[in-house]
Amino acid sequence: MGSPGDGGIGMEDYKHRADELLAQVNKIGQRVNEIEQFYLNKNKKHTNNSKSGSASKDREKDKERHVANLKKHQQDAACREAAALRRMQELIQQFGTILQQITQHKWAWPFMKPVDVEGLGLHDYYEVIEKPMDFSTIKKQMEAKDGTGYKHVRQLCADVRLVFKNAMKYNDEKNDFHVMAKTLLAKFEEKWLQFLPKVAEEEKRLEEEEAEAQLNMQLAQEAAYAKMARDISNELFEADMNLEELREQLIQRCRKMSTEEKRQLGMALTSLSTEDLSRALEVVAQSNPAFVLNAEEVDLDIDAQSETTLWRLKIFVKDALQAQGTSSVSKGGNNNNNNVGNNNDNNANNNNSKRGKRESCGALGKTARKKSKKLGP
Repeated sequence: MGSPGDGGIGMEDYKHRADELLAQVNKIGQRVNEIEQFYLNKNKKHTNNSKSGSASKDREKDKERHVANLKKHQQDAACREAAALRRMQELIQQFGTILQQITQHKWAWPFMKPVDVEGLGLHDYYEVIEKPMDFSTIKKQMEAKDGTGYKHVRQLCADVRLVFKNAMKYNDEKNDFHVMAKTLLAKFEEKWLQFLPKVAEEEKRLEEEEAEAQLNMQLAQEAAYAKMARDISNELFEADMNLEELREQLIQRCRKMSTEEKRQLGMALTSLSTEDLSRALEVVAQSNPAFVLNAEEVDLDIDAQSETTLWRLKIFVKDALQAQGTSSVSKGGNNNNNNVGNNNDNNANNNNSKRGKRESCGALGKTARKKSKKLGP
């Protein structure tokens, strides 16, 4: 490999760039997990990772737009809720007309105020009646301005029923208060049935508005995450290109491969599996357009390959043989860090280059025939 002082960047700079690429890929991986979690759980909020460069600025803008959209949806939801509350309060006020008709009935007087439990000596009243109710209490809650009033007209309706049902529950059927409560309850139910279509219409409107709001929010989130997915795809492509560029720079800085290393490389190629041998030939074809990869007989001349191709091929073979769990490559090269394997054979000399070349090519041809691919000598 070249040294830091040969006019190019040093190994520390390469390591720093590689670390930056790794950090970038890790961040991209985190964002991919966020997207996966979003589609697994639509309600989960996501966070954006930042990095330097124009892509980071674009993501920040996207984040700002997304936050702005969320705020807008929240504001719209608040406006809808306020409008719905006003409409419901109008219904409650209209319901007040029914309440007035019932309370003006000649038999309504026993139910206008809370039951005088102590005055009437009703010692078991609170044992029988869980929640006492009367019309004065209902009126106070209707007029409450501190947020404790009725939020829905059905709550008001339930309390009116409770007034009469409490009286019917505590008093015997033949008791006057029981009869009075039963009569007024029947009149109330009749008027409530006439009023119910208005309530149902409002409830349907609320349901539709809520469904529309949820859909809009979901669509906005899906659009944001789809945009994030496209950005991640572009960033992965950019990271891959940067990594390839860094690798090419490293390979171009490699020293010239010795004759013995070339011979050992040729021998190592014969130990590859059929699949890895095909991939090795693809490495050659990438750097040598004239190399015919799919020919019936492949002529691979080690000496004719460029230094870049040789080092790329050597690195590939090393990785492939390590994956295969073989030590066949351990004979090649010298002590350089990019050698196919550790080389303890320092007795070879250049006078054997022709013989070594013939052995290498012959071995390649033999191995290729076994693996359904021909390599010429």
